[in-house]
Amino acid sequence: MRKKMSLFISLSLSVMMLLAGCGTSTSSVDSNTSSEAPAASDNGTFKVGLEAGYAPFNWTQMDDSNGGVKIDGNAEYAGGYDVEIAKRIADGLGKELVIVKTEWDGLAPALISGKIDAIIAGMSPTAKRKETIDFTDNYYKSDLVMVVKKGSKYESAKSIQDFKGAKVTAQLNTFHYTVIDQIDGVVKETAMDNFPAMRVAIESGVIDGYVSERPEGVSASAANPNFAMVEFEDGFETSEDDTAIAVGIAKNSELTEKINGILAGISEDERLSIMDEAIKNQPAAN
Repeated sequence: MRKKMSLFISLSLSVMMLLAGCGTSTSSVDSNTSSEAPAASDNGTFKVGLEAGYAPFNWTQMDDSNGGVKIDGNAEYAGGYDVEIAKRIADGLGKELVIVKTEWDGLAPALISGKIDAIIAGMSPTAKRKETIDFTDNYYKSDLVMVVKKGSKYESAKSIQDFKGAKVTAQLNTFHYTVIDQIDGVVKETAMDNFPAMRVAIESGVIDGYVSERPEGVSASAANPNFAMVEFEDGFETSEDDTAIAVGIAKNSELTEKINGILAGISEDERLSIMDEAIKNQPAAN
């Protein structure tokens, strides 16, 4: 009886050790593969993450007007420049576009975890972001412009140096305000909290112009006939990180090369046209 019991115990211990060994092996495999983001979708869909709250790049709307795409798991739709670019990429990949509405801070984690295939959300490819995710080639470059009063002497400016002696400002806590220093002899006014305040300042003559990105400049001049947008032949010096917009992709993803090929087929004129249309259709401009 004792021999049988000993044999039973020995067999039980052997089985336990074998199971423990299998568990260790499984854990090791999981550990080795966890650093690589799983594919978000391999079933014919292209899942794109964006805030749907950063017009004219992306916004939320209630129907599919102006090319709006239904947000996954939501009764609402997403529209904007990013959505139009996402459509073209999805078509090029031969996949169905799925928009996943995600808070800004959650976009990179969603990409890394495999919940989405790409971030198309007006995101700049900064060095810090490149530490955790990859980026495609740029799909937009937000050139800096100056918004001035229609009919003023600055409306015909070709160079930023034509604003010598002008009263110029920009939004508080933005790099737009720092580039004003590149204008020789400019009167750099105190930075303002928001664009509506700067527009009022232009109309009242408090300032001669403010620095902005082209999408906002187009929007301002379209919304108010008293404003004009000045684009420069000799403009501000900026870094690529400040002005470039690219698609965020998981590290070492095969999608990067494929998307770059698709983006190469979208001309600069078409990109500007898409943005102008997005500015016209954005909720704030309606």
